[in-house]
Amino acid sequence: MKKIKVLVTDDSIFMRKLISDLLKDHPDIEVIATARNGAEAIEKVKALSPDVVTLDVEMPVMDGLEALKRIMARSPVPVIMLSSTTSTGSLNTILAIENGAVDFVAKPSGAISLDIFKVKEELIEKILLAASSNFHSLLGRNTQQKNIPLNGTLYSTMDLVAEKTKWNRSVICIGTSTGGPRALQTLLTSLPNKLKTPVFIVQHMPRQFTKSLAERLNSLCSFPVTEAVHGERVINGTAYIAPGGYHMEVEEKRGELYISLNEDIPVKGHRPAVDNLFASLSTLKKTRKIAVVLTGMGADGAIGIKKLKESGHTVAIAESEQTSIVYGMPNAAVQTGLVDHIENLEDIAVVIQQYTL
Repeated sequence: MKKIKVLVTDDSIFMRKLISDLLKDHPDIEVIATARNGAEAIEKVKALSPDVVTLDVEMPVMDGLEALKRIMARSPVPVIMLSSTTSTGSLNTILAIENGAVDFVAKPSGAISLDIFKVKEELIEKILLAASSNFHSLLGRNTQQKNIPLNGTLYSTMDLVAEKTKWNRSVICIGTSTGGPRALQTLLTSLPNKLKTPVFIVQHMPRQFTKSLAERLNSLCSFPVTEAVHGERVINGTAYIAPGGYHMEVEEKRGELYISLNEDIPVKGHRPAVDNLFASLSTLKKTRKIAVVLTGMGADGAIGIKKLKESGHTVAIAESEQTSIVYGMPNAAVQTGLVDHIENLEDIAVVIQQYTL
């Protein structure tokens, strides 16, 4: 089997050696070179044609974000960002994913993480995933498409009116993982300016990064996007992102919806978990649920889709293989046999709007 050629980029000689040492013993990975900064990484990408690049976010001469932009413009290759968990580091990581990075790994203890071995398995897993991902579906995609053309079969107005009499409210719930921040940007910025329903989002991401994601999406969307807070009352036209490290569930009290966060055990390694959110929404009465599963590794969301469908009044939408960076989660949802629409990412907002009239 051909080995995955990796270029490791970090301004610290210690980090370059530590990361290279973590990867060198894996039978499917070969570290072909290292780079001291973004400018050097650009030149080595052009000269060596690696299969995957790791980029430190914060570097002198040229930082990882600027290097990423230039790599994507000149010699596109799957990139994994290595980031500190500071506010600046997490925001730049979100911007990096927006600009084409496949995924990121958070350094355990700042810029020079001598305990980087703690994320060895995660780093290896994401490099392997990046090498096999549908990376080229990112290239040339406009992440802020508006007024996208309708694709697919519409319900008739009569059908919609007849169906609407069966519930008192609609909610939109979205689950995603690898490639999710960019997919969420495409989807949320394509929804109506005056959104009439709440949106609940689970993105597999650590603490601090979900806050930066919410702040970034809030700056781009025409409706509020916020990191969810335990006990807050749900407001129509607002999108709520589950905080990293907490499961997010939705409860109904006296006819109103409220956010509930907990630190129960991870589900399939995830906290927040899409299954938990979907399962909680399945208990809501007289509520139309529009469940969307976007790009991501694994099968989170499939069990939740089943529970939602058992509760009735649920429309399930999965992102297509053509536009998913990783087709794991959408495919798992499709394999349940309960998905109503399989759509390219750019068409999902229009499908959602069919059910929220």
